[in-house]
Amino acid sequence: MKRKILLTVMMASGWATAQSMPEDFADMTAMLPDAVYDIRYHGSNNFVGMPVDGYLAPKCILQGKAAKALVKVSEAAQAQGYKLKIFDCYRPTQAVAHFMRWAQDLADTATKAAYYPNLGKDKLVGEYIAERSGHSRGATLDLTLMKRDKQGEWVELDMGSPFDMFDVLSNTENPSVTDAQLQNRFTLRALMEAQGFTNYDMEWWHYSLSPQPYPDTYFNFPVE
Repeated sequence: MKRKILLTVMMASGWATAQSMPEDFADMTAMLPDAVYDIRYHGSNNFVGMPVDGYLAPKCILQGKAAKALVKVSEAAQAQGYKLKIFDCYRPTQAVAHFMRWAQDLADTATKAAYYPNLGKDKLVGEYIAERSGHSRGATLDLTLMKRDKQGEWVELDMGSPFDMFDVLSNTENPSVTDAQLQNRFTLRALMEAQGFTNYDMEWWHYSLSPQPYPDTYFNFPVE
């Protein structure tokens, strides 16, 4: 009963502050062991250039409905010879706050060449970095597809731009990428859309379950 009351208060406020994972959230590393997990914000290989607040473990956590839908995506992908590679899932609000502090420090451009080569850092907040992220609701994730190469090794599909590159080149239907790269993006989109996920057209890797299980709630428990 106390948990239900707490969730009601959090949903009414629109900003969750609970420090424990709700019962209807799941650790995808247990539910989906065949996926590859490259949780970028747990380490330093990301646009901030350091581990991000709230990521205490390299795990993908999702709300239950999104978790079950992603398992179905994985099954369909495997049937076509693909494997999922996941970069980010649930994101605590403390991580979003860390992003905003980084974005506001215009003197720190150490990662510009890799992540936003054609944009000023002052242009990132809004279309690319949100003050409130849908990831914090627990049903949004960033991912790509992998396939075996001629040597039998699993490699990422060529999507025409790397994950988290803030550039028009990352727009899902950008005509500047090759036909093969565009088809790879469309393959990922078709697999995700078939299970109820919607793509954010600015970023080929970004998908949200629709409708969102917690449309007005932003959680802040750590990823651990």
